[in-house]
Amino acid sequence: MSSLPRSIMMLFGVVGLSAAPLALPALSQASAAMALTAADTDKDGSIDLNEAKTAAAAEFDKLDKDKDGTLDMKEAAHHVSKKNFVAADPDKDKTLTKDEYVGLAASLFKAADKDGNGTVESKELHSTAGIQLDRLIQ
Repeated sequence: MSSLPRSIMMLFGVVGLSAAPLALPALSQASAAMALTAADTDKDGSIDLNEAKTAAAAEFDKLDKDKDGTLDMKEAAHHVSKKNFVAADPDKDKTLTKDEYVGLAASLFKAADKDGNGTVESKELHSTAGIQLDRLIQ
């Protein structure tokens, strides 16, 4: 039995649970490898900007269920955070065109490319931008 009073332990539990949804999910080694495998068309072990854009365009096509050429927040919900959605929507029409979606992928790619070598490797997919890029292209 813990020496902390039950009420304090419960408080820590509630605080911990309420903060959990705010954290980005960790990207496992397997998830990072899967992201690389899916987008790495030249099989060199990394994703370059063109591969990221191609993967994003293909994902856009899958997400555009009503085939109207745009994604609303509902269609993009599990792939784009609300903050990124708003940032990628310069005309503020509450939809993303394919160009806007691919542009977001390019922006996240550049942020994830920490060493500036023009590619994103598995280790770089563990950054915040890398995790967001992974969500966007898968």
